[in-house]
Amino acid sequence: MTDDRLAAVGELAALARILPRLPSSPGTLLGPGDDAALLAAPDGRVVLTTDVMVEGPDFRREWSTPHDIGFKAAATNLADIAAMGARATGLLVALAAPADLPVAVLEGIADGFADACGALAPGCGVVGGDLTLSATLTVAVTAIGSLDGAPPVRRSGARQGDVVAYAGSLGRAGAALRLLFAAPDATAVAELRRERPDLMAEQLAPRPPLAAGRSAASAAATAMLDVSDGLLLDALRIARASGVVLDLDGTALDHDVTAVAQSLGVDTATARTVVLTGGEDHGLLACFPQGAVVPSPFRIIGTVLPGAPAVLVDGVPPAEAVPGWDSFTAHRD
Repeated sequence: MTDDRLAAVGELAALARILPRLPSSPGTLLGPGDDAALLAAPDGRVVLTTDVMVEGPDFRREWSTPHDIGFKAAATNLADIAAMGARATGLLVALAAPADLPVAVLEGIADGFADACGALAPGCGVVGGDLTLSATLTVAVTAIGSLDGAPPVRRSGARQGDVVAYAGSLGRAGAALRLLFAAPDATAVAELRRERPDLMAEQLAPRPPLAAGRSAASAAATAMLDVSDGLLLDALRIARASGVVLDLDGTALDHDVTAVAQSLGVDTATARTVVLTGGEDHGLLACFPQGAVVPSPFRIIGTVLPGAPAVLVDGVPPAEAVPGWDSFTAHRD
């Protein structure tokens, strides 16, 4: 039997298998294979973001397929580009992997990147990266985007009277994570994946509506961000950056609360906490001027009020003590 481990195959042969699987970008003037990539930047400005996924706190191979890992790594970075109202133009991907990792795992990760770009950011490709040795499988991504002449949508533009809107699911990624943490063994995880594929995908390979970022920018969104750490915590980030109060409408979240309650078999109060603080939804939270046409698939979930920066739910501070997802405190062995 052929030895497929990185230690036996070597870096050059592994890259020769991985690179053809990665998507290309039409705006790339020079792609993988040189010391650096070269991208066209006709706007004169470049939007940049970076994120690292480390096996353990960020993903687990007992839960995720290689394809899931690549897909999620792409999606989380593409979401940050979308949240600025920008168009993703390229990804730089650095992989650090154990020597005994089969090259087939890296091929699966590459396929995940290709499918995520195709599904979430057509025209975006992987323009370069790196492959090195590490005891822990790590995927580091830098995403590049273009504003195409438009101003960026920042967190700091929300104003009194704006409406607060959201595009994507809420709480389902957190619900899936709870079920995965509760699974006693690999057999139980496999059963979850088989019986509840849509729910598991919300956590393991999310597909947020990232094209909505460009739609929000075109509709004069005043503020926007990617909800990665929980609705309450990320709404507070807009409130602090803008110097306003975001008052969320509890009834606008009833559908999300009901869905999570049914998924987990828990009471409404517990489901409400998951919806407000679960994290890793990667939908887009935006503010729009009063009277503006809020584009689909955004739905209005609150209003912007004057006052010291805060987040309210139905006019009062939320009861939830946990502010949102924190990888340093939420990680479990």
